[in-house]
Amino acid sequence: MQTTKCFSFEFANCIYMQRSCPGLVSAVSHKSVLWLKVRSQKPAANSKKIVLLPRIMEKERKNWILPVVMGIVLLGSMLVAAGIGVIPIPVKIILQSIGQKLGFFRDLPITDYYQVTIWQLRIPRIVMSVLAGASLAICGGVFQSIFRNPVCDPYILGISSGASLGAAIAFILGWDAALFGITMPALVTALLTLLLILGIARIKGKHNTNTLLLIGIALNFFISAVITLLVVINQKEMHKIYFWTMGSLTHVSWLEIAWLLPVMIACIFILFYHSKSLNIMQVGTETAQTLGIDTQKTTYIVLITSSILISVVVSFCGSIGFIGLIMPHVARLLFGSNNRRLFTYSLFFGAFFLLVADTLARTIAAPAELPVGSITALAGAPYFIYLILKK
Repeated sequence: MQTTKCFSFEFANCIYMQRSCPGLVSAVSHKSVLWLKVRSQKPAANSKKIVLLPRIMEKERKNWILPVVMGIVLLGSMLVAAGIGVIPIPVKIILQSIGQKLGFFRDLPITDYYQVTIWQLRIPRIVMSVLAGASLAICGGVFQSIFRNPVCDPYILGISSGASLGAAIAFILGWDAALFGITMPALVTALLTLLLILGIARIKGKHNTNTLLLIGIALNFFISAVITLLVVINQKEMHKIYFWTMGSLTHVSWLEIAWLLPVMIACIFILFYHSKSLNIMQVGTETAQTLGIDTQKTTYIVLITSSILISVVVSFCGSIGFIGLIMPHVARLLFGSNNRRLFTYSLFFGAFFLLVADTLARTIAAPAELPVGSITALAGAPYFIYLILKK
């Protein structure tokens, strides 16, 4: 029996392979390292020959059934959430209203009150919660993969603090009444924070992930201190600033969804495109470079792409914590560390989690409303403590 260690391009749980080469090849994975047990019919003189796994391993059959089922469950949950609120609306009326928008059920009367509640208040908010939750979750998966840390979240580089600084300035200057009066300043300061992090790393001359992480943490504390000073000086706007920093989907409109959706689609496409490279990078930078991966370029592309998506989401919804931390970790525990699967299921988990959290935020204390970030924190903090104790 001959044992050879090699690295996998995919994280498979168990793969059994039969090839025309002499012997039976079986593989069982442990994290990102596969141990190949090769039983040769005629032992070769060079028993240490390395077997290149990508040439021997059959591609794993794509499992599309579960994502389709999860998508159907998510759509059903969105319909149910649209009927929950201060004014309960039956799912039947919601379906009829959607049908009228599509050109059906023209003869069925639906009151204008229901139509306005469904299409101007609830549906935009529900759609935004799904898009924002999915975006934060996949970005969390990317950051955990890049920094090789399962307890890393998408706010670790200080992007959310940068957005909060722009929002605080907008509130103090009275821009919150204008269209995109909060969103644009928050987006600009978030992107400036990202550029500042990259600029400092360039001056330092080091482009590894540890340098970016340390710079981001330092800027996060600095910007948080600046926000605290602004709040103390302008206590009149303290409530608005605090509520926004806790995350809220109260004032979401179709126009903001139209801005977020194309950015989200483009960023997610880029992240999935680089998921295979991220898989290889999990086994080590040197190994990835040996296999032809430009690790520095890949790291910068996925970090910048994720940060842009985070900036847009935070500028619309505020800082909603724990989604990017918990949901990728749950997906990893259930479906393994293959980033393609991890990203896919993180999207669904994040969307569903924020949908439930926002529904609770607007119904628990009705007619008042809680910050959605407080709901996610109440659910996420105990799980985070559980992870710490487990480790």
